[in-house]
Amino acid sequence: MKKLKPFDYVLIAIVIVLAIVFALVLMNKNKFSKSPVEANKKVAFQVIMRGVSFTSPESPFKVGEETFITIRNVPYSKLQIIDYVYEPKKTMLPSDNPNKPFIIVNDYSAPYQYDFIVTLIDDAKITKDGPVIGGNKLKRGLPIILEGFDYRFGGTIVDVKILSDEDMALVKQILMNAKKAQKEEQIGKSKDAASVEAPQKAKTVEKK
Repeated sequence: MKKLKPFDYVLIAIVIVLAIVFALVLMNKNKFSKSPVEANKKVAFQVIMRGVSFTSPESPFKVGEETFITIRNVPYSKLQIIDYVYEPKKTMLPSDNPNKPFIIVNDYSAPYQYDFIVTLIDDAKITKDGPVIGGNKLKRGLPIILEGFDYRFGGTIVDVKILSDEDMALVKQILMNAKKAQKEEQIGKSKDAASVEAPQKAKTVEKK
């Protein structure tokens, strides 16, 4: 049997240490592993999208609907929209008022551009480093893409909130109201369509 040299013992020791470190990483027990999960909770986060262009009179987003999320160019999942706000793109103009040297007005050079803030809800793992979804820490400034049937807009996260029981009760009420409003809207459209169709049928009978 070949006698081992001191260098061989060093190599064996290194291999053993690496094997132990690898095992500890898999077991999430070493200090270099990911932060342990302290809880699983609902979180809401807001995504701001500037200069969104669209000509439709209706917002592409609707409360209660789902939008597909891509985080850092990695597809994640569909998340529910619980709120959104938007306004036309703004611009700054000089003012004659010495106490207010400028004013903010709608940018009429870009009539079809809007700034959106969309609020989404998801289940998150709460760690010491903050909420985590899809293996990503939810942080302000995180790039994100929202995609639906007829839109795909990019933005960044601007706010993150871990939801309490009171917050969840409010969210459920908002979603119930949105569902009710959508149902009433559909009924209204059905009535309008029926009222238009009825006179056309009457005219057809008169011709006969």
